[in-house]
Amino acid sequence: MSSSRDFSLHHPLAFWIGCCAIIGGVLAHAPMFLMGRHTGYEMVGMAMDAPMLVGMALIPLGVLLAAYGLLPRIAQLRRSLHPAQPHLQFHLADGVALNREHWKLVVVLVVALAVDVLKPATLGFVMPGMTREYGISKETAGVLALVALTGTTVGSIVWGRLADVFGRRSAILLSALMFIGTAICGAMPAFGWNLAMCFLMGASAGGLLPIAFTLMAETVPAAHRGWLLVALGGVGTSAGYLMAAGAADLLVPLFSWRALWLLGLPTGLLIILLGRYIPESPRFLANAGLFDAARTVLARFSGRDAAGAAASDAVVAEPEAPPAELGTLLRGPHARITWGLIVAGLAWGLVNFGFLLWLPTNLGAMGMAPAAANALLARSALLALPGTALVIWLYHRWSSVKALVLFVALTAGALLLFAALGTLQVASPAAVVAATGLLLFSSSGVIAMLIPYAAEIYPVRLRGTGSGVIAASSKAGGILGAGLGVLGMFGHLSLSAVAIAVPMAMAAALLVRSGVETRGRRLEEIQAELAP
Repeated sequence: MSSSRDFSLHHPLAFWIGCCAIIGGVLAHAPMFLMGRHTGYEMVGMAMDAPMLVGMALIPLGVLLAAYGLLPRIAQLRRSLHPAQPHLQFHLADGVALNREHWKLVVVLVVALAVDVLKPATLGFVMPGMTREYGISKETAGVLALVALTGTTVGSIVWGRLADVFGRRSAILLSALMFIGTAICGAMPAFGWNLAMCFLMGASAGGLLPIAFTLMAETVPAAHRGWLLVALGGVGTSAGYLMAAGAADLLVPLFSWRALWLLGLPTGLLIILLGRYIPESPRFLANAGLFDAARTVLARFSGRDAAGAAASDAVVAEPEAPPAELGTLLRGPHARITWGLIVAGLAWGLVNFGFLLWLPTNLGAMGMAPAAANALLARSALLALPGTALVIWLYHRWSSVKALVLFVALTAGALLLFAALGTLQVASPAAVVAATGLLLFSSSGVIAMLIPYAAEIYPVRLRGTGSGVIAASSKAGGILGAGLGVLGMFGHLSLSAVAIAVPMAMAAALLVRSGVETRGRRLEEIQAELAP
């Protein structure tokens, strides 16, 4: 009997040799890094020595070799993309209670998501030291954030597609390998090299997040799927930011800003070592024609009796599906709901990476002192923080689609409130705190539900791709926000607020019209409702 683990590591020797090559390539940068211990670990202008050059060559070779080790058999892949017979869709016993295997997966994915968030979260902490060491302006350093956002956008789409073709577990492990390789950002003597590595870091970070939600959605029982997905995002994101802040506090004074990049080695290796606790999705395995492997995973998560029932009584024949392509998301039965989620993601990116970044400046233009503006924003953030628990409760107990629509609409309303404050030139602290708190609370709720909802509504062959596209839309909104900020759009509070409120309201309208309820429902039932 084959196992899902055999499927994920088709060539284990190639995978582990590739991992050793990547680790060795990173460690080859250590001598030059340690040479800077007498100068505060400043490496700017240092010529790359032979071990560093060899290490830089080893890393891409190691990634290719390890990726080859992760690939499934070509015959299995061909069956997945061009099925010669109707698929048989296995599903977990959705009525079972959460057990030890479920909780182990939850803990591992929380760790993986925290590491994933840690990577981009360190950007803000490396900026001051990097700007000082390389002697560049803040505007030039800001290009690093833009490159990272571009990487996350590309990575979300590419990794989502990889997950649908090669498997969820394989995509997660490949992302971890990239984490390890991009740790050499911490030993780059020139700013240009950091830009290149930051793009790759963003690609791997952007890729892991939607795949973690996809695997969770396809593994946990329907009754617990909703709240676990939202909680996974909330806990993992918070843990990642706390890890970034704690690492900056502990390591930067000792080893400079470069230590934050070097963390990619131990944190990426942690995910690889935890890979033994990450199963392949039983739904993906069944969709690929690997029914024995699917039964093995079901036995782990629902007990052997429940797995046996799933293998006999709960097998549902599905009509033959056409090859899944990215364009399938934007046409056919999923088109309207996909566009609604994309527009919501783009608008959220404009809020988070545009409107909120420029808000202190706009409050200053309204006559508020910078210190007072920062204090008000901090107070508003604290008021919005408990909203995560409310988001989880509404998504799980009330309605998934209605909760998402509600928070999208609340975000549009908060923006219109800012537009009114800007037009009337109202700088009342109470009014600003109320508007800011509402905006932070509602926009946080939107992103907390957006990708989990996407992970529930798409069929197996498109779930990773769909989740990746929706995740990419939020990053693309950030890129757009950064560009519009340079052009001066966010310098006008009322105009920018209205400009973002319009697509946010459009997204709410699209989701009201085309959204489906997912709360407590099996994934197969959701797919049947969306089928043509």
